[in-house]
Amino acid sequence: MSGHSKWANIKRRKESVDARRGKIFTRIARELQVAARAGGPDPEMNLRLRLVLDKAKAANMPKDNIERAIARGAGLEKGDELEEVTYEGYASSGVALLIETMTDNRNRTVAEIRHVLTKGGGSMASAGSVAWQFDRKGQLIVAANGRDQEEVFLEAIDAGAEDVYFNEDGSAEIVTADIDLAAVRDRLHAAGYTIESAELTMVAQNEVDLPAEETLKILGVLERLEDLDDVQRVHSNLAIDDALIAEFEAA
Repeated sequence: MSGHSKWANIKRRKESVDARRGKIFTRIARELQVAARAGGPDPEMNLRLRLVLDKAKAANMPKDNIERAIARGAGLEKGDELEEVTYEGYASSGVALLIETMTDNRNRTVAEIRHVLTKGGGSMASAGSVAWQFDRKGQLIVAANGRDQEEVFLEAIDAGAEDVYFNEDGSAEIVTADIDLAAVRDRLHAAGYTIESAELTMVAQNEVDLPAEETLKILGVLERLEDLDDVQRVHSNLAIDDALIAEFEAA
C-alpha cells in the first residue's frame, strides 16, 4: 500500500475523533459552502456537492448544519466569503507537500502554514514547483461486506477502477481516474457495497523513503498542518512503513 494510502487511513481514524469534538463538521461545512457556490445547490447537478454530502452524512452531521452551509454557498444566507487556495511547500528532507485550504484571510492562512513548516525544518515553495509531482485521482473507501479480496478487486476493476488496496480493517481503498470517480462509486453502490467515503485527492507520482526517525518527524508536521483551522487536506510524497503507523498513532 502506498504512503498516500497509509496517511489516508491515519486521517480516517483521526477524523473519527475530530467528529466527536465537532471539528470535522466545520471542515465539511466549508466544503459544502464552496461546492454549492461553485456548482449550485442541487446535488443532482453538482457532483462535487453530492460527494461532500455523502461525507457529511457519513459523519452524522446535523441536517440543519448541512442545509445552512449549502444556503450560504448559494448566496441564500450571509456567511464568510471563503476561497480555495492550494499552497506548495517542503517538509524536511525535501518531502513535497500540497496543502489545500479554504480561507477568508489568505494572510492569516499562509502565516500559520509557514510557521508550522519552518518550525518543522521545512519551507514554503513557489507555485508550480511541487504540484507537478502529483496526479489528481479519485479515491473511494468501501466496506467489503463479507466479500473476499479477489472478488472486491475484480468488481472494482470491472467498474472502472485503476487500482485497489486492502486495509487491515477489511475495507478497500479504490483508486480511479478523477473523471471516473462518480461512475465507479455509483456502480459499486449499486452492487451492494457500502461507500464509506468518495473524494478527489492528489497522489504522488514517486515517494521518498526516509529513516524511521525522520519519517515520524514529518508525520508530526503533516498532523500539525491538518490541525490548522483553514487547512482541509495535506498531500505528500512521503513513503510510510507499516511498522511506523502504530508507533506514530501511539505517540
